[in-house]
Amino acid sequence: MYNSFRNTIIEWYVLNKRDLPWRKSGDPYKIWLSEIILQQTRVVQGTPYYYKFIEAFPTIFDLARANEEEVLRLWQGLGYYSRARNLHKCAKVVLENFEGVFPGEYVELTRLPGIGPYTAAALASIAFKIPKPVVDGNVQRVLSRYFGIHDDVSSPRTVKKMYELSENLIDQEQPDLYNQGIMEFGALHCTPKKPLCKKCPLISTCFAYENGKVEVLPVKLKKVKKKIRHFHYQVFKTDNEIALKRRIKGDIWQGLYDFHLLENNEKYEVTTILEKLNLDPARMTIKGDQWTIKHILTHQNIFAHFLQIEIDQEVKKVLESAGMRFFNYEKVRQLPKPILIDNYLHDEIF
Repeated sequence: MYNSFRNTIIEWYVLNKRDLPWRKSGDPYKIWLSEIILQQTRVVQGTPYYYKFIEAFPTIFDLARANEEEVLRLWQGLGYYSRARNLHKCAKVVLENFEGVFPGEYVELTRLPGIGPYTAAALASIAFKIPKPVVDGNVQRVLSRYFGIHDDVSSPRTVKKMYELSENLIDQEQPDLYNQGIMEFGALHCTPKKPLCKKCPLISTCFAYENGKVEVLPVKLKKVKKKIRHFHYQVFKTDNEIALKRRIKGDIWQGLYDFHLLENNEKYEVTTILEKLNLDPARMTIKGDQWTIKHILTHQNIFAHFLQIEIDQEVKKVLESAGMRFFNYEKVRQLPKPILIDNYLHDEIF
């Protein structure tokens, strides 16, 4: 059974694989870059970012020598910005400790920043032909349906079970083809909704199809309750400058720039906001009503309320003495920002 499953997956992959840029090279740097970009990201969304990074940083040496703000700016819009910071850290470690060459051992790969068991297995198998299985959401779905696994795929025990099964399935001679094949099969064929069962090469031996469980499997019981947050932004601007601040550790968007922020679930009146900042409303111009955007993240929904406030040079000095930094429009365009902030700037300022 294992041999038949393995061979069918590889044969399907060879005939149906997508023409993706990182598959045209055996360069571990390009394979690693694609794996980091595609974590929690669809291929269609991640591919343009891959091209941008390869153009800006053709080699790991270029990436390692870049500054973090440049890396974050290129990453802008992909989310999960810790991936970008770890990408940069990893490049520097590989340069400093391995002379710019990724280690060809699985355990060594897991010790690098931002590389966990999944990414290490993908890189080890695809770049170095080491038979380490990958187990991601696509793989879990295929295995759950084909082998009739009814356990909760979000539990560590099930993940371990899937990994042990995958160790028996992976092709020892062609681990790259098997790993890429089963992930591709889950992404294109054995999809979460409306899988192509009638055209499936595994249809005759698939547990889920034979038992009418395709829509039931995989089982995922754990649901994350989303946090609701209200961000009240004050957009202080002069004729050609805007106040921005760099976000600190301990929250989303670390290292990115946004506006002055008050977070509260209640709606702030304009006068209340200005009073909190010890500012005189008579010394500035308030532009219209607050502008609100709903921004959806994986674990939280953000309602961002923007209040645009035009100020003179005297008020600017007061704000600067309170720690705010003003940047001209050209510099604002260059700084790394959450896509929420970037969209507001393009819609309302630039």
